[in-house]
Amino acid sequence: MSEIKVNKISPRTACGTTTLGDSGDTFTIPAGATITNSGTANGFGADGAVNWQTTIKTSTFTAVNQEGYFCNTSGGAFTVNLPSASVGNIISIKDYSGSFGTNDLTISPNGSDKIDGVNDDAVLSTDNLSVTLVYADTTKGWLNVNDSTTVEGSSFITATGGTITTCGDFKIHTFTGPGTFCVSAGSGPLSTAEYLVVAGGGGGGRDNGGGGGAGGFRFASSSIAPLTYPGKPLAAPANLPISIQGYPIVVGAGSAGGPGPGEASAPGVKGNNSSFSTITSTGGGGGGSDGGAPYATAPTTGGSGGGLGQNSTCGTLPATAGTGNNPPVSPPQGNPGGILNGNPNGGGGGGGAMAAGQAGSGSANGQTGGVGAGLPTAFGSNGQPCGSFRYYAGGAGGGVGQPGSGSGGAGGLGGGAAGGPNASAGSAGTVNTGGGGGGGGQGVPNNSAAAGGSGIVVIRYKFQ
Repeated sequence: MSEIKVNKISPRTACGTTTLGDSGDTFTIPAGATITNSGTANGFGADGAVNWQTTIKTSTFTAVNQEGYFCNTSGGAFTVNLPSASVGNIISIKDYSGSFGTNDLTISPNGSDKIDGVNDDAVLSTDNLSVTLVYADTTKGWLNVNDSTTVEGSSFITATGGTITTCGDFKIHTFTGPGTFCVSAGSGPLSTAEYLVVAGGGGGGRDNGGGGGAGGFRFASSSIAPLTYPGKPLAAPANLPISIQGYPIVVGAGSAGGPGPGEASAPGVKGNNSSFSTITSTGGGGGGSDGGAPYATAPTTGGSGGGLGQNSTCGTLPATAGTGNNPPVSPPQGNPGGILNGNPNGGGGGGGAMAAGQAGSGSANGQTGGVGAGLPTAFGSNGQPCGSFRYYAGGAGGGVGQPGSGSGGAGGLGGGAAGGPNASAGSAGTVNTGGGGGGGGQGVPNNSAAAGGSGIVVIRYKFQ
């Protein structure tokens, strides 16, 4: 076998072409030998590909130009730090264990370098993903050249406003009154927020009146545990995208019970709306009144509807109570109030987030309001405590002309007034729950219909 030892092979003429061998020839590169492209204008290897590393990566590391990496996040999320880049540099990454969907892999650019035009981290969160990044220029930075795969820079939300608490990797902003959620940073897939928006509860109806309906209840959460909890059926399917701006927060007040005096009574007043970004929850409907002919008045609609007031003398009340989820949204923000069955002794209960108000009947007790929605304490320590959950948007109990009063549904606890020898006033909905106000009873001074509770807005997002 012949052997030629030279330091350089060049073409005979300037800018010519040098051919190694003929068609069909085989060139063998011994083990351990390396072919290096000294013309680094494009940074590619001799065959235009990357050199895949055989050591599986399981923790944060800094990538090297022209190398590919198998990344295993099954043991936890970690970060790939990109090198300081030159035009044409190339890095490849492959999900080794199909675990990016469970534990993200973060790709972090060096200094002021960009990923798809954004100087922020990119997060890979799709199982079995493969990406190849090539550095194009200072405008776009690193671009993914794999088909049908988008890699965008993304950063966590940074914001102020309300009362801020921390729960693990999440921040919680609680607004018990008007304010502004001011976002100063956040982009891409990491910039979404979970929310709870509860409107003010409606007031109870006067004189054997119906219970006030709960304020509309709307929320979204993709992360809270446990997997099941009372309010979960009302969870929106997706969190809310957030951008850098100020978001005005409106927290609806609870409204007054039906006014008197005398039989010329009126229904409870409808509660006030709460809102955050594109989410608006509607105030709870007011409870209907009795008052006898011709003074009986119907309940009103709202997030949840008010219950019908007793009217055993003239029979002019409508067959249905105040409707809930008005205007309609999906998942629904509330339920209707209670109707009347037979010859009732009191008003129906107000509707709640999870259930309609109980129908008024011949019972000596007032009727119970519809139960509200219970959430884990991941949304804070506010709300009406009941077991290990915090409840919101419970309907109020109806008033009655007998000794027994109607109780409010969990999530507001606005009780109806009791009449008779041991007459008592209705109770108001709990502050910052959106609970309805209790219906007024017969024989109580001014019939004592109660006001609904104020609403609340809570915003929750991952910040690290």
